[in-house]
Amino acid sequence: MNTATMSLTEYYIHLEHEHGAYNYKPLPVVLERGEGVYVWDVEGKKYYDFLSAYSAVNQGHCHPEIVKAMIEQVGKLTLTSRAFHNNILGEYEKYICEYFGYDRVLPMNTGVEGGETALKLARRWGYKIKGIPDNQAKVIFAEGNFWGRTIAAISSSSDPGSYSGFGPLLSGYINVPYNNLDALREAVKDPNVCAFMVEPIQGEAGVIVPDEGYLKAAYDICKQANVLFIADEIQTGLARTGKMLACDYEDIKPDILILGKALSGGLMPVSAVLASDEIILTIKPGEHGSTYGGNPLACKVAMAALKVLKDENMADNAYKMGEILRNRLRNIKSDLITTVRGKGLLNAIVIKPYDEDKTAYNVCLELMKNGLLCKQTHGDIIRFACPLTITEEQINECADIIEKTIFSLTTKLD
Repeated sequence: MNTATMSLTEYYIHLEHEHGAYNYKPLPVVLERGEGVYVWDVEGKKYYDFLSAYSAVNQGHCHPEIVKAMIEQVGKLTLTSRAFHNNILGEYEKYICEYFGYDRVLPMNTGVEGGETALKLARRWGYKIKGIPDNQAKVIFAEGNFWGRTIAAISSSSDPGSYSGFGPLLSGYINVPYNNLDALREAVKDPNVCAFMVEPIQGEAGVIVPDEGYLKAAYDICKQANVLFIADEIQTGLARTGKMLACDYEDIKPDILILGKALSGGLMPVSAVLASDEIILTIKPGEHGSTYGGNPLACKVAMAALKVLKDENMADNAYKMGEILRNRLRNIKSDLITTVRGKGLLNAIVIKPYDEDKTAYNVCLELMKNGLLCKQTHGDIIRFACPLTITEEQINECADIIEKTIFSLTTKLD
């Protein structure tokens, strides 16, 4: 193939196609720069980012305060491993524990590592504290869950697209329907259950918001059964839904809290698992860890990312802008949109298939042409999750783009 005749976009996509794995199917856009709510492609076109790297960029692209913290630390010390102490880790651990009101934190890197860590803690607590017989511990998950692509994560999945062809899967998992308290109440009767791990809002499943009171009732069921309540707030946490944590809407404090994504403002992989002394201190030296977990660069960046969320009142802005966006979306008069749902700035629309089975992916392509980037999930759902720094003027401009795009497709359909 003659690369000399390609556009820049075609050239960079060609490189990935020729040398990378085919484990993603991105939109045909190649980005090279980001600032706030905007990104620019290699051809110079400007877009609104309505995905925020799956909520990893809550603070906006390249937030200056987070970048400043990274630059200051990167020239001093980036990695020691945990074979030695460093002067930033303890400061960060104190900061994040006081920020969320927990005794201790176990720092990791990626979100899925956070999930794996939470499960190891829950199992160890089950054996050491609850008295579950060795190798008999079970964890309950909600159907539709998504917390990563490791063998442990896909073993909990109810989506064949995640687990098919990767077996044998891990044992010790129980799946119950999401937003179904009776099923949870029945499942916790098993004395070998140590934990229930749940997303307050299911993100990858399509922004599925449970009934009001579900989380509090589920938490109470777990408490009554001596089962740990694990909140996977990797996507819903850190101001995304209009509160610092989505669990804050129902005033519950998870036994184990998993954070990731926006914990670094999108600058690098940083995750954290927060819990009580009783839970975290069940793991002893040499029983869990990570070369990069708790590295000084990540710790410095995470403190800056957390500080920015509070200093700029991003949870309040997410709440207000989310209300505006959902109202605008619900007022779009088109049969293409069958459902609008969400909380704060984690939202989704369900698209009715149109024009010979074209669906949400095709709508995303049209939105891209009109200057707004988002991504479909499960074929018929489009997730909208812009940076939390967005202004009212910008949110209305984005709603205009969405409305214009939907109307143009509705006209073609008619």
